[in-house]
Amino acid sequence: MRPPARPSVDLRAALDAAATPYHVATYLPKEIIFLQGNVSDCVVYVESGSVRLTVTASNGKEATLGLLGPGAFLGEEVILGHTERPDTATAMTETTVIEIEKSEMIRQLGTRHVLSERFISHMLARQIRLEADLVDQLFNSCEKRVARTLLLLAGYGERTQPYVLPPVSQEVIAEMVGTTRSRVNLFMNKFKRMGFIEYHDGLKINPSLMTVVAHEQ
Repeated sequence: MRPPARPSVDLRAALDAAATPYHVATYLPKEIIFLQGNVSDCVVYVESGSVRLTVTASNGKEATLGLLGPGAFLGEEVILGHTERPDTATAMTETTVIEIEKSEMIRQLGTRHVLSERFISHMLARQIRLEADLVDQLFNSCEKRVARTLLLLAGYGERTQPYVLPPVSQEVIAEMVGTTRSRVNLFMNKFKRMGFIEYHDGLKINPSLMTVVAHEQ
């Protein structure tokens, strides 16, 4: 299942052209962009890098919601009036984000500005992704879910090759798939033997891994 491609947009240049105020911040790997429970007062746009979203339950158990790359928005809940962050965003690699205050974001959504068009595109793509995730969880085998997760994390269909994963552990992949680390390790070893993935300067995902996802079982 191929994820929807994100359009190539220089959002910073568009904001400058429209005299829209914003703040730029750069985070190093493992630095927190915002914490669950923090005040939610702006929408965050990932300009470069990769971000891990997690949520922590009251018993302290943490779950990974996903990894997001360039072109993704974080903190959309502020538009609906939420005052606290429902999750934690952590930089996985050196990451640059653009922060747009709630009032300005709401104002721009009522225009034909590039920001509003990009935001609507993101929300539609996320809805499609959520539906695909549900179908994947309900009907696909564990092996196919691992393959699909690797492709999504590597940006398959969203950017040109090479498809290289950001630094992410097998434990995180297991959380996202809904299985154990040992099962993820089993399938990743199988994918390596078949030439679907390679370990050179990071984990490289070859497009041929898509055959696992497309294979009817």
